[in-house]
Amino acid sequence: MPGAKQLPACRGSRMRKGVCLMAMRKLKIYNGPDYDQSSVSLLQTASHTGTVKVSLGEVLPLLADAVASQRTWLTDFEDDSVTISADLYDVLQAYRHFRRPGA
Repeated sequence: MPGAKQLPACRGSRMRKGVCLMAMRKLKIYNGPDYDQSSVSLLQTASHTGTVKVSLGEVLPLLADAVASQRTWLTDFEDDSVTISADLYDVLQAYRHFRRPGA
């Protein structure tokens, strides 16, 4: 645009057809996380019990990442009890035994 004033932000910037290229960039708006079906189930609680029933496959990757990242919020739940199957308990006990140093 002939005779148009150049905005302070455009000084020294490249121009195209009289328009500051900096002004042509589009901003992206962040709307929050996209929830997939698996993450939504973690947010759905049972009515009056305050409990949630989820698969171990949903919880383990999140807990493993939290432990590896040393998230402090894990200590808030150290004394909470969880219910697991007897088979999983047996496997975990065997794993604990064989992973000991010197075993």
